[in-house]
Amino acid sequence: MKEFRVHRGRMAPLDRDNVDTDQIIPKQFLRRVERSGFGPYLFYDWRRDEPDFVLDRPQHRGASVLVAGINFGCGSSREHAPWAIEDAGYRVVIAPSFADIFLSNCGKVGILAVALREGRVRQLMEIAGEAPETELTVDLERQVVSAPGFESGFEVDPFTRECLLNGWDEVGLTLRHEDAIGAFEARSGAAAKA
Repeated sequence: MKEFRVHRGRMAPLDRDNVDTDQIIPKQFLRRVERSGFGPYLFYDWRRDEPDFVLDRPQHRGASVLVAGINFGCGSSREHAPWAIEDAGYRVVIAPSFADIFLSNCGKVGILAVALREGRVRQLMEIAGEAPETELTVDLERQVVSAPGFESGFEVDPFTRECLLNGWDEVGLTLRHEDAIGAFEARSGAAAKA
């Protein structure tokens, strides 16, 4: 996965609480085994049923920061939800709170999930609604979110932070020990032949 240090991008405000993974990526699109190709189906039902769905508005197209309500990513533990968010071009999701498994899955695919106080998230939604051209800067190294007239620090799990900063997914973490794995395999192979 790509390293995440500082990201600058426009925001898309999804002013809804308790957005579950079934809404993020409906079950009929979960037949794929690869991680790519889910972006077009992100919030599929809402996009189909709501002609003026906020993420489809021209002013929010191309946004790379999703700002949402409390308990984002609740519901089933499908990892396809962050895959769809990432495939749709979002690098950051900001909300007052996240479901635990969704939060963990975000870090594993390179999405930074930032929890801010509800009032601060409301401010970002207002900025995105009133001035959608505003760019937000998310600095993982300093753990600060900022825009003109806005700044807020955030906490992130130290292990997730280290993985994001270095671009380590689970495979990357394993490959850090490639020499030790090779040595073990060589010893195992020699022992098996003896």
